[in-house]
Amino acid sequence: MINLSAQITDAENEWLEMWARGPRRTRWERVPLQVGDSAPDFELLDFHGQPRRLSEFWNGAPALLLFWRHYGCSCGRARAKRLQEEYAKYIELGANVIVIGQGEPERAKAYAEKFGLPCPVLCDPSFKVYAAYDILEGKTSQILFDADDEFLQCDLEAGRKLQASRIGTEKSLVDSPWQLPAEFVVDKNGMIRLAYRYQYCEDYPNPLVLEAGIKEAIWEND
Repeated sequence: MINLSAQITDAENEWLEMWARGPRRTRWERVPLQVGDSAPDFELLDFHGQPRRLSEFWNGAPALLLFWRHYGCSCGRARAKRLQEEYAKYIELGANVIVIGQGEPERAKAYAEKFGLPCPVLCDPSFKVYAAYDILEGKTSQILFDADDEFLQCDLEAGRKLQASRIGTEKSLVDSPWQLPAEFVVDKNGMIRLAYRYQYCEDYPNPLVLEAGIKEAIWEND
């Protein structure tokens, strides 16, 4: 049986290791995936532990892919609340919505239940799909812009103290501290119709932009 507490501990250790090394993928080495490109397809485990292909979600309908920050980040909780308010409209327009997160199925399921994610959650703990969709890591100015200088300077001891203060809470610092979110609309032919990569961790898209992207994905395939 999977021990959820052990998974969280491992994810906390990963956070501290990645904090210590600092952000690395902060620029593109090539033109990033963009509108008109084919969406990379992967098989991932969902939050029930079942294998799912991304293409299942754009087979016959547009898909809205939401790439999440780590499961202890306050911007993720804020995005979950926004998604609850926006979700019915996306479904009404005919889109399938999925979240792609960093955690394993057990942690993803606990997070989805706690914060009321209304859609399937897929798991990418190796960051292979984040990388394939060219989603960068953020610098401290993009992730910690409202923090004290010691955090902006990525001080290791400050990171240790911050993590220790959050262990056992819903703000527990897990997985990558640097991974930025992104949101994509993919049409039923697997073509990207909207690519929205956050410039900072609270750079939430206007839902009207996502709605328009979904409409375009439908109209341009009629």
